[in-house]
Amino acid sequence: MRPGGLPSIPEQTARTARAAFPGGSLPMRVRDHLAEVFDDALFTDAFPDRGAPAQSPALLALVTVLQFTENLTDRQAADASRDRLSWKYALGAELSDAGFDFSALSKFRARLVGHGLERTLFDRLVEHCREAGLIKAGGKQRTDSTHVISAVRDLNRTELAGESVRAALEALAVAAPSWLAGVIDVAEFAERYGPRVDGWTMPGSKTKRDRLAQVFGQDALVLCRAAWSDTAPVWVREIEAVALLRQVMVQTYIIRTDGRGREVIKKRDADDSGVPPGHIRLASPYDPDARWSAKGDDLFWLGYKVHLTETCDTLPEAEAEAEAVRLPLRLITDVHTTEATVPDVKATAPIQQNLAERQVAPGEHYLDSGYPSVDLVVEAAGRGIGMVTPLLADHSPQAKAAEGFAKSAFRVAWKARQVHCPQGATSAGWYPVTQHRRDAIVIEFARADCRPCPSRTNCTSSVRGTRMLTLRPRELHERTTTARTEQDTESWRAKYALRAGIESTVNQALDVTGIRQARYRGLPKVTLQHAFSATALNIVRLDAWWTTNPLRKPRTSRLQRLSHQLAG
Repeated sequence: MRPGGLPSIPEQTARTARAAFPGGSLPMRVRDHLAEVFDDALFTDAFPDRGAPAQSPALLALVTVLQFTENLTDRQAADASRDRLSWKYALGAELSDAGFDFSALSKFRARLVGHGLERTLFDRLVEHCREAGLIKAGGKQRTDSTHVISAVRDLNRTELAGESVRAALEALAVAAPSWLAGVIDVAEFAERYGPRVDGWTMPGSKTKRDRLAQVFGQDALVLCRAAWSDTAPVWVREIEAVALLRQVMVQTYIIRTDGRGREVIKKRDADDSGVPPGHIRLASPYDPDARWSAKGDDLFWLGYKVHLTETCDTLPEAEAEAEAVRLPLRLITDVHTTEATVPDVKATAPIQQNLAERQVAPGEHYLDSGYPSVDLVVEAAGRGIGMVTPLLADHSPQAKAAEGFAKSAFRVAWKARQVHCPQGATSAGWYPVTQHRRDAIVIEFARADCRPCPSRTNCTSSVRGTRMLTLRPRELHERTTTARTEQDTESWRAKYALRAGIESTVNQALDVTGIRQARYRGLPKVTLQHAFSATALNIVRLDAWWTTNPLRKPRTSRLQRLSHQLAG
Protein backbone atom coordinates (compact mmCIF):
# COMPACT_ATOMS: atom_id res chain seq x y z
CA MET A 1 0.00 0.00 0.00
CA ARG A 2 1.16 3.50 -0.84
CA PRO A 3 -0.45 5.82 1.75
CA GLY A 4 -2.34 8.82 0.45
CA GLY A 5 -5.74 10.45 0.42
CA LEU A 6 -8.60 10.12 -2.01
CA PRO A 7 -7.57 10.78 -5.64
CA SER A 8 -8.43 14.15 -7.14
CA ILE A 9 -11.71 14.36 -9.04
CA PRO A 10 -11.22 14.29 -12.83
CA GLU A 11 -12.41 17.48 -14.49
CA GLN A 12 -14.87 15.70 -16.79
CA THR A 13 -16.36 13.71 -13.90
CA ALA A 14 -16.78 16.86 -11.79
CA ARG A 15 -18.35 18.84 -14.64
CA THR A 16 -20.79 16.07 -15.56
CA ALA A 17 -21.77 15.39 -11.95
CA ARG A 18 -22.40 19.08 -11.25
CA ALA A 19 -24.55 19.33 -14.37
CA ALA A 20 -26.57 16.25 -13.40
CA PHE A 21 -26.84 17.21 -9.69
CA PRO A 22 -26.79 21.03 -9.43
CA GLY A 23 -27.73 20.82 -5.76
CA GLY A 24 -25.34 17.95 -5.09
CA SER A 25 -26.11 14.54 -3.57
CA LEU A 26 -25.07 12.67 -0.44
CA PRO A 27 -22.00 10.96 -2.01
CA MET A 28 -20.89 14.27 -3.53
CA ARG A 29 -21.28 16.18 -0.27
CA VAL A 30 -19.40 13.46 1.62
CA ARG A 31 -16.51 13.93 -0.80
CA ASP A 32 -16.64 17.72 -0.53
CA HIS A 33 -16.89 17.92 3.28
CA LEU A 34 -15.16 14.77 4.57
CA ALA A 35 -12.41 13.93 2.08
CA GLU A 36 -9.73 14.28 4.77
CA VAL A 37 -11.42 11.63 6.93
CA PHE A 38 -10.76 8.92 4.34
CA ASP A 39 -7.01 8.49 4.48
CA ASP A 40 -4.97 5.41 3.56
CA ALA A 41 -2.71 6.06 6.55
CA LEU A 42 -5.51 4.92 8.91
CA PHE A 43 -5.13 1.37 7.61
CA THR A 44 -1.33 1.11 7.33
CA ASP A 45 -1.13 -1.65 9.94
CA ALA A 46 -3.31 -3.93 7.80
CA PHE A 47 -0.99 -3.90 4.78
CA PRO A 48 2.64 -5.01 4.30
CA ASP A 49 5.40 -2.61 3.27
CA ARG A 50 6.39 -4.72 0.26
CA GLY A 51 4.56 -6.56 -2.50
CA ALA A 52 2.17 -5.74 -5.31
CA PRO A 53 0.24 -2.45 -5.07
CA ALA A 54 -2.97 -2.82 -3.05
CA GLN A 55 -6.39 -1.38 -3.72
CA SER A 56 -6.64 1.93 -1.91
CA PRO A 57 -8.15 1.18 1.56
CA ALA A 58 -9.43 4.76 1.75
CA LEU A 59 -11.50 4.18 -1.41
CA LEU A 60 -12.76 0.83 -0.16
CA ALA A 61 -13.67 2.43 3.19
CA LEU A 62 -15.63 5.16 1.40
CA VAL A 63 -17.42 2.58 -0.75
CA THR A 64 -18.27 0.57 2.39
CA VAL A 65 -19.72 3.62 4.12
CA LEU A 66 -21.81 4.54 1.07
CA GLN A 67 -22.85 0.89 0.88
CA PHE A 68 -24.19 1.05 4.44
CA THR A 69 -26.05 4.33 3.86
CA GLU A 70 -28.24 2.40 1.42
CA ASN A 71 -27.94 -1.10 2.95
CA LEU A 72 -26.47 -2.55 -0.27
CA THR A 73 -24.84 -5.92 -0.78
CA ASP A 74 -21.21 -6.14 -1.89
CA ARG A 75 -22.25 -6.81 -5.50
CA GLN A 76 -24.63 -3.85 -5.48
CA ALA A 77 -21.97 -1.57 -4.01
CA ALA A 78 -19.40 -2.63 -6.62
CA ASP A 79 -21.96 -2.03 -9.38
CA ALA A 80 -22.81 1.40 -7.93
CA SER A 81 -19.14 2.42 -8.09
CA ARG A 82 -19.25 1.63 -11.83
CA ASP A 83 -22.62 2.96 -12.96
CA ARG A 84 -23.47 5.82 -10.57
CA LEU A 85 -22.21 9.25 -11.50
CA SER A 86 -22.35 10.59 -7.93
CA TRP A 87 -20.28 7.65 -6.66
CA LYS A 88 -17.64 8.24 -9.34
CA TYR A 89 -17.44 11.85 -8.18
CA ALA A 90 -17.01 10.74 -4.55
CA LEU A 91 -14.34 8.19 -5.48
CA GLY A 92 -12.50 10.52 -7.86
CA ALA A 93 -12.94 8.06 -10.74
CA GLU A 94 -12.97 8.68 -14.48
CA LEU A 95 -16.32 8.27 -16.24
CA SER A 96 -14.89 5.27 -18.05
CA ASP A 97 -13.54 3.64 -14.88
CA ALA A 98 -14.58 -0.03 -14.67
CA GLY A 99 -14.48 -0.15 -10.85
CA PHE A 100 -13.39 -3.26 -8.96
CA ASP A 101 -14.55 -6.78 -8.28
CA PHE A 102 -17.02 -7.05 -5.41
CA SER A 103 -14.79 -9.58 -3.59
CA ALA A 104 -12.38 -6.73 -2.78
CA LEU A 105 -14.84 -5.49 -0.15
CA SER A 106 -14.90 -8.75 1.79
CA LYS A 107 -11.10 -9.00 1.61
CA PHE A 108 -10.84 -5.44 2.92
CA ARG A 109 -13.13 -6.24 5.85
CA ALA A 110 -11.12 -9.38 6.62
CA ARG A 111 -7.95 -7.27 6.80
CA LEU A 112 -9.57 -4.82 9.19
CA VAL A 113 -10.85 -7.59 11.46
CA GLY A 114 -7.53 -9.43 11.34
CA HIS A 115 -5.65 -6.36 12.56
CA GLY A 116 -8.20 -5.03 15.07
CA LEU A 117 -9.17 -2.00 12.95
CA GLU A 118 -12.94 -2.51 13.03
CA ARG A 119 -13.65 0.91 14.61
CA THR A 120 -10.86 2.92 12.98
CA LEU A 121 -12.98 4.88 10.51
CA PHE A 122 -15.79 5.49 13.01
CA ASP A 123 -13.33 6.85 15.57
CA ARG A 124 -11.72 9.06 12.92
CA LEU A 125 -15.08 10.57 11.96
CA VAL A 126 -15.92 11.25 15.62
CA GLU A 127 -12.51 12.89 16.05
CA HIS A 128 -13.11 15.03 12.94
CA CYS A 129 -16.51 16.14 14.26
CA ARG A 130 -14.98 16.97 17.64
CA GLU A 131 -12.26 19.06 16.02
CA ALA A 132 -14.94 20.85 13.98
CA GLY A 133 -16.90 21.65 17.14
CA LEU A 134 -19.85 19.43 16.22
CA ILE A 135 -19.29 17.15 19.23
CA LYS A 136 -18.21 18.50 22.59
CA ALA A 137 -17.25 16.88 25.86
CA GLY A 138 -19.35 17.67 28.89
CA GLY A 139 -22.70 17.78 27.09
CA LYS A 140 -25.66 15.44 27.18
CA GLN A 141 -25.60 11.96 25.66
CA ARG A 142 -27.95 8.97 25.79
CA THR A 143 -27.50 5.24 25.25
CA ASP A 144 -29.75 2.32 24.41
CA SER A 145 -29.36 -1.20 23.06
CA THR A 146 -31.20 -3.47 20.66
CA HIS A 147 -30.95 -7.13 19.80
CA VAL A 148 -29.12 -8.36 16.69
CA ILE A 149 -30.09 -11.58 14.93
CA SER A 150 -27.17 -13.74 13.80
CA ALA A 151 -26.54 -14.80 10.20
CA VAL A 152 -26.94 -18.53 10.95
CA ARG A 153 -29.85 -20.95 11.26
CA ASP A 154 -31.65 -21.57 14.53
CA LEU A 155 -30.81 -25.14 15.59
CA ASN A 156 -32.17 -27.29 18.38
CA ARG A 157 -29.65 -29.33 20.36
CA THR A 158 -29.96 -32.44 18.20
CA GLU A 159 -29.57 -30.44 14.97
CA LEU A 160 -26.59 -28.65 16.52
CA ALA A 161 -24.86 -31.94 17.32
CA GLY A 162 -25.38 -33.34 13.82
CA GLU A 163 -24.50 -30.13 11.99
CA SER A 164 -21.33 -29.77 14.09
CA VAL A 165 -20.20 -33.22 12.95
CA ARG A 166 -21.02 -32.27 9.36
CA ALA A 167 -19.09 -28.98 9.60
CA ALA A 168 -16.02 -30.77 10.97
CA LEU A 169 -16.18 -33.43 8.23
CA GLU A 170 -16.45 -30.76 5.52
CA ALA A 171 -13.42 -28.91 6.91
CA LEU A 172 -11.36 -32.10 7.27
CA ALA A 173 -12.29 -33.26 3.75
CA VAL A 174 -10.51 -30.17 2.45
CA ALA A 175 -7.65 -29.82 4.94
CA ALA A 176 -6.77 -33.48 5.66
CA PRO A 177 -8.55 -35.84 3.22
CA SER A 178 -6.01 -38.66 3.52
CA TRP A 179 -6.01 -38.59 7.31
CA LEU A 180 -9.82 -38.47 7.41
CA ALA A 181 -10.15 -41.50 5.11
CA GLY A 182 -7.95 -43.46 7.53
CA VAL A 183 -10.05 -42.84 10.65
CA ILE A 184 -13.67 -43.12 9.45
CA ASP A 185 -15.77 -45.02 6.92
CA VAL A 186 -16.08 -42.21 4.38
CA ALA A 187 -18.97 -43.80 2.45
CA GLU A 188 -21.07 -44.28 5.59
CA PHE A 189 -20.42 -40.77 6.90
CA ALA A 190 -21.02 -39.25 3.47
CA GLU A 191 -24.47 -40.84 3.33
CA ARG A 192 -25.35 -39.61 6.80
CA TYR A 193 -23.86 -36.12 6.59
CA GLY A 194 -24.08 -35.32 2.88
CA PRO A 195 -27.08 -32.96 3.11
CA ARG A 196 -27.28 -30.46 5.96
CA VAL A 197 -28.91 -31.66 9.17
CA ASP A 198 -32.44 -30.30 9.18
CA GLY A 199 -35.21 -30.80 11.72
CA TRP A 200 -37.78 -31.10 8.92
CA THR A 201 -36.18 -34.33 7.68
CA MET A 202 -35.69 -35.94 11.09
CA PRO A 203 -37.76 -38.95 12.20
CA GLY A 204 -41.22 -38.21 13.51
CA SER A 205 -41.13 -40.41 16.62
CA LYS A 206 -39.30 -39.36 19.76
CA THR A 207 -37.63 -42.77 20.07
CA LYS A 208 -36.07 -42.51 16.63
CA ARG A 209 -34.99 -38.91 17.20
CA ASP A 210 -33.32 -39.91 20.47
CA ARG A 211 -31.55 -42.73 18.65
CA LEU A 212 -30.37 -40.30 15.94
CA ALA A 213 -29.06 -37.93 18.60
CA GLN A 214 -27.09 -40.81 20.09
CA VAL A 215 -25.63 -41.65 16.66
CA PHE A 216 -24.54 -38.02 16.24
CA GLY A 217 -22.83 -38.20 19.63
CA GLN A 218 -21.05 -41.44 18.79
CA ASP A 219 -19.79 -40.01 15.49
CA ALA A 220 -18.59 -36.86 17.24
CA LEU A 221 -16.76 -38.98 19.80
CA VAL A 222 -15.05 -41.02 17.06
CA LEU A 223 -13.84 -37.87 15.29
CA CYS A 224 -12.65 -36.17 18.47
CA ARG A 225 -10.75 -39.20 19.75
CA ALA A 226 -9.09 -39.57 16.36
CA ALA A 227 -8.14 -35.89 16.20
CA TRP A 228 -6.72 -35.87 19.75
CA SER A 229 -4.89 -39.17 19.47
CA ASP A 230 -1.08 -39.30 19.65
CA THR A 231 -0.84 -40.33 15.99
CA ALA A 232 -2.91 -37.44 14.63
CA PRO A 233 -1.18 -34.29 13.32
CA VAL A 234 -1.35 -31.50 15.89
CA TRP A 235 -2.73 -29.02 13.36
CA VAL A 236 -5.83 -31.18 12.77
CA ARG A 237 -7.26 -30.36 16.20
CA GLU A 238 -6.51 -26.66 15.61
CA ILE A 239 -9.02 -26.48 12.74
CA GLU A 240 -11.84 -24.28 14.03
CA ALA A 241 -14.66 -26.66 13.04
CA VAL A 242 -12.92 -29.55 14.83
CA ALA A 243 -12.32 -27.51 17.99
CA LEU A 244 -15.97 -26.40 17.98
CA LEU A 245 -17.12 -30.01 17.52
CA ARG A 246 -15.30 -30.96 20.71
CA GLN A 247 -17.00 -28.11 22.62
CA VAL A 248 -20.43 -29.06 21.28
CA MET A 249 -19.90 -32.70 22.21
CA VAL A 250 -18.90 -31.81 25.79
CA GLN A 251 -21.84 -29.42 26.15
CA THR A 252 -24.40 -31.79 24.60
CA TYR A 253 -23.39 -35.29 25.71
CA ILE A 254 -22.15 -37.16 28.74
CA ILE A 255 -20.20 -40.43 28.66
CA ARG A 256 -21.06 -43.06 31.27
CA THR A 257 -20.44 -46.72 31.97
CA ASP A 258 -23.44 -49.02 32.21
CA GLY A 259 -23.91 -52.01 34.52
CA ARG A 260 -21.98 -54.29 32.14
CA GLY A 261 -18.98 -51.98 32.01
CA ARG A 262 -19.78 -50.74 28.52
CA GLU A 263 -19.21 -47.11 27.52
CA VAL A 264 -22.49 -45.30 26.78
CA ILE A 265 -22.85 -41.82 25.36
CA LYS A 266 -26.02 -40.07 26.43
CA LYS A 267 -27.52 -36.69 25.57
CA ARG A 268 -27.40 -34.28 28.50
CA ASP A 269 -30.62 -33.49 30.28
CA ALA A 270 -31.19 -30.27 32.22
CA ASP A 271 -32.72 -32.14 35.16
CA ASP A 272 -30.18 -34.99 35.20
CA SER A 273 -26.64 -34.20 34.09
CA GLY A 274 -27.17 -30.48 33.52
CA VAL A 275 -26.48 -28.20 30.57
CA PRO A 276 -23.98 -25.31 30.35
CA PRO A 277 -25.11 -21.76 31.18
CA GLY A 278 -26.27 -19.64 28.26
CA HIS A 279 -23.24 -17.34 28.12
CA ILE A 280 -20.88 -20.21 27.16
CA ARG A 281 -23.29 -22.54 25.35
CA LEU A 282 -22.58 -22.80 21.62
CA ALA A 283 -25.57 -22.38 19.33
CA SER A 284 -24.04 -22.91 15.88
CA PRO A 285 -20.88 -24.56 14.48
CA TYR A 286 -20.55 -21.66 12.03
CA ASP A 287 -20.75 -18.74 14.47
CA PRO A 288 -18.99 -19.51 17.77
CA ASP A 289 -19.96 -16.14 19.27
CA ALA A 290 -23.73 -16.24 18.67
CA ARG A 291 -25.75 -16.88 21.83
CA TRP A 292 -29.39 -17.46 22.69
CA SER A 293 -30.89 -14.75 24.86
CA ALA A 294 -34.27 -13.47 25.99
CA LYS A 295 -35.80 -10.15 26.96
CA GLY A 296 -39.12 -10.11 28.73
CA ASP A 297 -41.63 -12.83 28.05
CA ASP A 298 -41.96 -12.57 24.27
CA LEU A 299 -38.50 -11.80 22.81
CA PHE A 300 -36.07 -14.65 22.17
CA TRP A 301 -33.22 -14.40 19.71
CA LEU A 302 -29.94 -15.94 18.64
CA GLY A 303 -27.16 -13.46 18.04
CA TYR A 304 -25.73 -10.33 19.60
CA LYS A 305 -26.57 -6.99 21.16
CA VAL A 306 -25.52 -3.50 20.04
CA HIS A 307 -25.42 -0.32 22.16
CA LEU A 308 -25.69 3.09 20.46
CA THR A 309 -24.74 6.35 22.17
CA GLU A 310 -25.60 9.76 20.71
CA THR A 311 -25.43 13.42 21.64
CA CYS A 312 -28.72 14.95 22.80
CA ASP A 313 -27.94 18.54 23.75
CA THR A 314 -30.92 20.88 23.75
CA LEU A 315 -31.14 24.55 22.83
CA PRO A 316 -31.80 27.19 25.50
CA GLU A 317 -35.43 28.32 25.52
CA ALA A 318 -34.58 31.73 24.06
CA GLU A 319 -32.83 30.19 21.08
CA ALA A 320 -35.41 27.44 20.67
CA GLU A 321 -38.16 30.03 20.23
CA ALA A 322 -36.27 31.84 17.46
CA GLU A 323 -37.49 31.00 13.95
CA ALA A 324 -34.10 30.98 12.21
CA VAL A 325 -32.10 28.68 14.49
CA ARG A 326 -30.66 25.45 13.20
CA LEU A 327 -31.63 22.48 15.37
CA PRO A 328 -28.80 20.76 17.29
CA LEU A 329 -26.93 18.10 15.34
CA ARG A 330 -27.25 14.70 17.01
CA LEU A 331 -24.34 12.38 16.21
CA ILE A 332 -23.48 8.88 17.36
CA THR A 333 -20.43 9.01 19.62
CA ASP A 334 -20.03 5.33 20.44
CA VAL A 335 -21.16 1.93 19.19
CA HIS A 336 -20.54 -1.11 21.38
CA THR A 337 -21.28 -4.71 20.33
CA THR A 338 -21.51 -7.64 22.75
CA GLU A 339 -22.73 -11.19 22.86
CA ALA A 340 -26.47 -11.48 23.40
CA THR A 341 -26.12 -12.78 26.95
CA VAL A 342 -24.09 -9.81 28.24
CA PRO A 343 -26.41 -7.66 30.42
CA ASP A 344 -26.60 -3.94 29.75
CA VAL A 345 -25.02 -3.11 33.11
CA LYS A 346 -21.77 -4.76 31.92
CA ALA A 347 -21.61 -2.35 28.96
CA THR A 348 -21.88 0.89 30.95
CA ALA A 349 -18.24 1.21 32.03
CA PRO A 350 -16.74 0.23 28.62
CA ILE A 351 -18.97 2.76 26.83
CA GLN A 352 -18.01 5.58 29.18
CA GLN A 353 -14.36 4.61 28.93
CA ASN A 354 -14.51 4.73 25.11
CA LEU A 355 -16.09 8.18 25.25
CA ALA A 356 -13.45 9.45 27.67
CA GLU A 357 -10.58 8.10 25.55
CA ARG A 358 -11.92 10.00 22.51
CA GLN A 359 -12.36 13.16 24.62
CA VAL A 360 -16.14 13.26 24.14
CA ALA A 361 -17.27 12.09 27.58
CA PRO A 362 -20.68 13.55 28.52
CA GLY A 363 -21.49 15.64 31.54
CA GLU A 364 -24.90 13.95 31.75
CA HIS A 365 -25.41 10.40 30.53
CA TYR A 366 -29.05 9.30 30.07
CA LEU A 367 -29.69 5.53 30.33
CA ASP A 368 -32.53 3.17 31.13
CA SER A 369 -32.71 1.07 34.29
CA GLY A 370 -30.74 -1.84 32.78
CA TYR A 371 -27.45 0.08 32.71
CA PRO A 372 -26.80 1.46 36.21
CA SER A 373 -25.72 0.12 39.55
CA VAL A 374 -24.94 2.35 42.50
CA ASP A 375 -21.25 1.41 42.14
CA LEU A 376 -21.23 2.58 38.51
CA VAL A 377 -23.04 5.81 39.39
CA VAL A 378 -20.40 6.66 42.01
CA GLU A 379 -17.50 5.70 39.71
CA ALA A 380 -18.91 7.76 36.83
CA ALA A 381 -19.37 10.78 39.12
CA GLY A 382 -15.70 10.53 40.02
CA ARG A 383 -14.89 10.91 36.31
CA GLY A 384 -17.19 13.89 35.92
CA ILE A 385 -20.10 11.97 34.34
CA GLY A 386 -23.51 12.34 35.93
CA MET A 387 -25.69 9.31 35.16
CA VAL A 388 -29.34 10.29 34.75
CA THR A 389 -30.93 6.90 35.15
CA PRO A 390 -33.42 5.19 37.46
CA LEU A 391 -31.85 2.83 39.97
CA LEU A 392 -33.76 -0.40 40.39
CA ALA A 393 -36.29 -0.33 43.20
CA ASP A 394 -36.07 -2.35 46.40
CA HIS A 395 -36.87 -5.96 45.43
CA SER A 396 -37.39 -7.31 48.94
CA PRO A 397 -40.64 -9.24 49.52
CA GLN A 398 -41.85 -6.48 51.84
CA ALA A 399 -41.30 -3.75 49.23
CA LYS A 400 -42.94 -5.80 46.46
CA ALA A 401 -45.98 -6.57 48.58
CA ALA A 402 -46.17 -3.03 49.97
CA GLU A 403 -46.73 -4.60 53.37
CA GLY A 404 -44.57 -4.79 56.46
CA PHE A 405 -41.29 -2.88 56.58
CA ALA A 406 -39.13 -2.35 53.51
CA LYS A 407 -35.43 -1.59 53.88
CA SER A 408 -36.07 2.15 53.71
CA ALA A 409 -38.15 1.95 56.92
CA PHE A 410 -35.08 1.08 59.00
CA ARG A 411 -32.87 3.81 60.47
CA VAL A 412 -29.11 3.24 60.21
CA ALA A 413 -26.72 4.62 62.83
CA TRP A 414 -23.43 4.32 60.94
CA LYS A 415 -21.10 5.50 63.71
CA ALA A 416 -22.68 3.20 66.27
CA ARG A 417 -22.83 0.37 63.70
CA GLN A 418 -26.45 -0.30 64.57
CA VAL A 419 -29.82 -0.37 62.78
CA HIS A 420 -33.13 0.55 64.43
CA CYS A 421 -36.34 -1.05 63.19
CA PRO A 422 -39.66 0.86 63.00
CA GLN A 423 -40.86 -0.89 66.17
CA GLY A 424 -37.89 0.41 68.16
CA ALA A 425 -35.71 -2.70 68.29
CA THR A 426 -31.95 -2.35 67.82
CA SER A 427 -29.89 -4.76 65.70
CA ALA A 428 -27.83 -7.39 67.47
CA GLY A 429 -25.25 -8.02 64.72
CA TRP A 430 -23.29 -5.92 62.21
CA TYR A 431 -21.17 -8.09 59.88
CA PRO A 432 -19.06 -6.64 57.01
CA VAL A 433 -18.93 -9.26 54.23
CA THR A 434 -18.15 -9.66 50.54
CA GLN A 435 -21.04 -10.75 48.34
CA HIS A 436 -20.61 -11.29 44.60
CA ARG A 437 -17.21 -9.59 44.91
CA ARG A 438 -18.79 -6.46 46.37
CA ASP A 439 -18.55 -5.03 49.89
CA ALA A 440 -21.73 -5.34 51.92
CA ILE A 441 -22.96 -5.32 55.52
CA VAL A 442 -25.29 -7.98 56.93
CA ILE A 443 -27.54 -6.81 59.76
CA GLU A 444 -29.16 -9.27 62.15
CA PHE A 445 -31.84 -8.69 64.78
CA ALA A 446 -32.14 -10.77 67.95
CA ARG A 447 -34.79 -13.47 68.35
CA ALA A 448 -35.79 -11.99 71.67
CA ASP A 449 -36.80 -8.79 69.86
CA CYS A 450 -38.34 -10.24 66.69
CA ARG A 451 -40.36 -13.22 67.95
CA PRO A 452 -42.68 -11.33 70.34
CA CYS A 453 -43.03 -8.41 67.89
CA PRO A 454 -46.67 -7.97 66.73
CA SER A 455 -45.46 -7.03 63.22
CA ARG A 456 -43.20 -10.07 62.80
CA THR A 457 -45.40 -11.92 60.28
CA ASN A 458 -45.43 -8.87 57.98
CA CYS A 459 -41.77 -8.08 58.56
CA THR A 460 -40.13 -11.45 57.88
CA SER A 461 -40.98 -14.95 56.72
CA SER A 462 -37.68 -16.42 57.96
CA VAL A 463 -37.83 -19.83 59.60
CA ARG A 464 -35.71 -18.44 62.41
CA GLY A 465 -38.29 -15.74 62.95
CA THR A 466 -35.77 -12.87 62.81
CA ARG A 467 -35.27 -10.08 60.30
CA MET A 468 -31.97 -9.73 58.44
CA LEU A 469 -30.90 -6.85 56.18
CA THR A 470 -28.09 -6.50 53.66
CA LEU A 471 -26.73 -2.97 53.24
CA ARG A 472 -24.05 -1.50 51.02
CA PRO A 473 -21.29 0.69 52.50
CA ARG A 474 -22.46 4.07 53.77
CA GLU A 475 -21.72 6.21 50.70
CA LEU A 476 -23.39 3.72 48.34
CA HIS A 477 -26.36 3.19 50.66
CA GLU A 478 -27.02 6.90 51.03
CA ARG A 479 -26.56 7.49 47.29
CA THR A 480 -29.10 4.73 46.57
CA THR A 481 -31.62 6.13 49.04
CA THR A 482 -31.26 9.66 47.67
CA ALA A 483 -31.55 8.51 44.04
CA ARG A 484 -34.69 6.44 44.68
CA THR A 485 -36.30 9.38 46.45
CA GLU A 486 -35.35 11.83 43.69
CA GLN A 487 -36.56 9.67 40.80
CA ASP A 488 -40.09 9.72 42.22
CA THR A 489 -40.38 13.49 41.64
CA GLU A 490 -42.02 15.13 38.63
CA SER A 491 -38.99 17.33 37.94
CA TRP A 492 -36.73 14.27 37.64
CA ARG A 493 -39.21 12.52 35.34
CA ALA A 494 -39.38 15.60 33.10
CA LYS A 495 -35.60 15.70 32.88
CA TYR A 496 -35.32 11.95 32.23
CA ALA A 497 -37.80 12.19 29.34
CA LEU A 498 -34.85 13.26 27.15
CA ARG A 499 -33.65 9.64 27.12
CA ALA A 500 -36.65 8.47 25.07
CA GLY A 501 -35.27 10.08 21.91
CA ILE A 502 -32.66 7.34 21.54
CA GLU A 503 -35.47 5.01 20.46
CA SER A 504 -35.78 6.95 17.18
CA THR A 505 -32.05 6.53 16.60
CA VAL A 506 -32.38 2.77 17.00
CA ASN A 507 -35.26 2.80 14.52
CA GLN A 508 -33.22 4.86 12.05
CA ALA A 509 -30.38 2.36 12.37
CA LEU A 510 -32.80 -0.44 11.57
CA ASP A 511 -34.37 1.34 8.60
CA VAL A 512 -31.21 2.75 7.02
CA THR A 513 -28.52 0.16 7.69
CA GLY A 514 -30.41 -2.97 8.76
CA ILE A 515 -28.37 -3.06 11.96
CA ARG A 516 -30.59 -5.68 13.63
CA GLN A 517 -29.67 -8.38 11.09
CA ALA A 518 -26.05 -9.51 11.25
CA ARG A 519 -24.45 -9.55 7.81
CA TYR A 520 -21.44 -11.58 8.90
CA ARG A 521 -20.54 -14.33 11.37
CA GLY A 522 -18.47 -13.90 14.52
CA LEU A 523 -18.29 -11.06 17.04
CA PRO A 524 -15.33 -9.23 15.41
CA LYS A 525 -17.06 -9.06 12.02
CA VAL A 526 -20.40 -8.07 13.54
CA THR A 527 -18.55 -5.36 15.48
CA LEU A 528 -17.14 -4.10 12.19
CA GLN A 529 -20.63 -4.09 10.66
CA HIS A 530 -22.00 -2.00 13.50
CA ALA A 531 -19.05 0.43 13.38
CA PHE A 532 -19.68 1.08 9.68
CA SER A 533 -23.43 1.29 10.33
CA ALA A 534 -22.84 4.00 12.94
CA THR A 535 -20.47 5.80 10.56
CA ALA A 536 -23.12 5.69 7.83
CA LEU A 537 -25.79 7.05 10.20
CA ASN A 538 -23.53 9.94 11.17
CA ILE A 539 -22.94 10.74 7.51
CA VAL A 540 -26.68 10.65 6.79
CA ARG A 541 -27.27 13.06 9.68
CA LEU A 542 -24.41 15.32 8.65
CA ASP A 543 -25.78 15.45 5.11
CA ALA A 544 -29.23 16.43 6.41
CA TRP A 545 -27.59 19.11 8.58
CA TRP A 546 -25.52 20.46 5.68
CA THR A 547 -28.59 20.85 3.47
CA THR A 548 -30.86 22.40 6.11
CA ASN A 549 -31.31 26.16 5.79
CA PRO A 550 -32.63 27.64 9.05
CA LEU A 551 -33.84 30.76 7.17
CA ARG A 552 -35.94 28.72 4.73
CA LYS A 553 -39.60 28.70 5.65
CA PRO A 554 -41.30 25.28 5.79
CA ARG A 555 -43.32 24.31 2.75
CA THR A 556 -47.04 25.06 3.09
CA SER A 557 -49.35 22.12 2.46
CA ARG A 558 -52.43 22.32 0.24
CA LEU A 559 -54.66 21.89 3.29
CA GLN A 560 -52.96 24.83 5.01
CA ARG A 561 -53.39 27.02 1.91
CA LEU A 562 -57.09 26.10 1.77
CA SER A 563 -57.43 26.98 5.46
CA HIS A 564 -55.86 30.40 4.84
CA GLN A 565 -58.19 31.03 1.89
CA LEU A 566 -61.27 30.18 3.91
CA ALA A 567 -60.09 32.32 6.80
CA GLY A 568 -59.52 35.27 4.44
